[in-house]
Amino acid sequence: MCGIVGYIGPKQAQSILLEGLRKLEYRGYDSAGLAVYSDGRLAVQKTKGALNALEQRLSSHPLTGEVGIGHTRWATHGKPSDENSHPHVDGALQFSVVHNGIIENYMQLKEELQAKGYTFTSETDTEVIAHLLADQWDGSLVSTVRKAVRHMEGAYALAIASVKEPDKLVAVRLASPLIVGVGDGENFIASDIPAILEHTRNVYVLEDGEMAVITRDEVSLVTTDGTPVHREQLRVTWDAVTAEKGGYDHFMLKEIHEQPKAIQDTLVGRVKDGVVDLSQELSLTEEEIKGIDKIHFVACGTAYHAGLIGKSVVEKLVRIPVEVDVASEYRYRDPIITPSTLVVVVSQSGETADTLAALRAAKQAGAKVVGITNVVGSSVAREADEVLMTWAGPEIAVASTKAYTSQLIAIDLFALHLARVRGTLDEQTLKAHTTALLNLPQQAEAILEQAGSIQPLAAAIAKHDNLFFIGRGLDYAVVMEGSLKLKEISYIHSEAYPAGELKHGTLALIEEGIPVIALATQKEIFEKMVSNIIEVKARGAHVIGLGIEGDTELGKSVDETLFIPATLPLLNPVLAVIPLQLLSYYTSVARGLNVDKPRNLAKSVTVE
Repeated sequence: MCGIVGYIGPKQAQSILLEGLRKLEYRGYDSAGLAVYSDGRLAVQKTKGALNALEQRLSSHPLTGEVGIGHTRWATHGKPSDENSHPHVDGALQFSVVHNGIIENYMQLKEELQAKGYTFTSETDTEVIAHLLADQWDGSLVSTVRKAVRHMEGAYALAIASVKEPDKLVAVRLASPLIVGVGDGENFIASDIPAILEHTRNVYVLEDGEMAVITRDEVSLVTTDGTPVHREQLRVTWDAVTAEKGGYDHFMLKEIHEQPKAIQDTLVGRVKDGVVDLSQELSLTEEEIKGIDKIHFVACGTAYHAGLIGKSVVEKLVRIPVEVDVASEYRYRDPIITPSTLVVVVSQSGETADTLAALRAAKQAGAKVVGITNVVGSSVAREADEVLMTWAGPEIAVASTKAYTSQLIAIDLFALHLARVRGTLDEQTLKAHTTALLNLPQQAEAILEQAGSIQPLAAAIAKHDNLFFIGRGLDYAVVMEGSLKLKEISYIHSEAYPAGELKHGTLALIEEGIPVIALATQKEIFEKMVSNIIEVKARGAHVIGLGIEGDTELGKSVDETLFIPATLPLLNPVLAVIPLQLLSYYTSVARGLNVDKPRNLAKSVTVE
């Protein structure tokens, strides 16, 4: 969600902080600001809007100094405004704080501090922290921070600077990601690795309840109760170039075209002797796997749609009942969890707050939890009992593409592993599924080579304000993701419906010329799907059909056709979503919108 950068060293902090924040723009934000220590005082500049607005302000009022913190904010408490922007300070400008997350008891703390005479200038929960530090000051910055966080409830990643001890920064993490970069005579704080990668590849990943005390020459880790923490540094090996556009007009288009590689990378090393074998990654014993009587997929947004497909895949291949839940609802419906329940949480970032809460609730209830995530060292990766990584690489665009297809691959691998252990598929069938998986990167590449044929369709769709997606079975799960993509980056109102439900009310919304995108990739229900297409055509809809190469029937019932290469029906979703991603992308471009940073959205949702 929000971005944090901190610096202490021999260089001017302002340029380093701005550069770091620029690398975190993909996370989504509505305001930005810096606080820099210089000549015995903390100087703050912050503003509503993009980093460009902050840079313009700094051009006439630069911040000089070698210690500072910076932030890009996505509003939770208080509307986007200069006053609500971070960093926040106490009334005497003794403490400055940047914060990701939510302080749940901030109102209680605010009232207590106001009763003591502290004056607030913003609507945020974060400003409470600055005043709380001033109130708890005991002569030591580290001790004061420890005392302050004991009063705070919620989730937070904090970077703190103070005139009281200007030779250090303090970072604190609880349920919101934070790292420390270790340089040569300089050190860094960031909410994500790209912010500091140009300066250092050596990082500490803070865990919940930990603090980092940072000077120019030293980083020490302690828990918030003062216990020293000894941990080896993580060496980052991926190249900063992966976070650049690579010649594409937008990160989203680049990431759509990276899907063949992301699929391939997620498959690498997981196939042995022609079948899927995850025994080197998952410690689940044969006895434990055979003892599973129910699986819950729990996720949010795009990852939830991956879980919907996972339900069909697992039930078909493994013959275990599967439930799929939106993570924000999971805990509150009091799900039935037994020691034989396996919970699979899916999160690209590994930091999605609702998904983490569901993970913890499931573990508390006695379930084993498998995490599927794209980020090594994330909270999901650390807290799940088992972890199955996707290897999509950094995903910069807010709208997820390659992370989603990689999640589908990971789910397919997981299902085939369970099926092999439980004996629900014979070896010949297992090898056929594995071969089909291994062919997907080449088939995805073939779809991308035809991207030009999608642009005219997108240009026509861009002129409409409403649109429908329809499908049946697995195709319905795919069109839910297609509809979400179109909505989030083109701002066109679109809805996804099970095609068989049209006659139960939705047909009333079909009018002359309205676009309908119809998926028909499932052979066993193809004829029924065609009947539903004819229903909307009869009411004036302009239908774009998506089918399997070699199909000569679909084109007789639709106005336009798109095709994907033939594969096993259970794997069609991996390929079918790619044309829908391209359709959404080109529609957004035709509307002249900011594809990579759609309004009101953030890349990683780290609050409930």
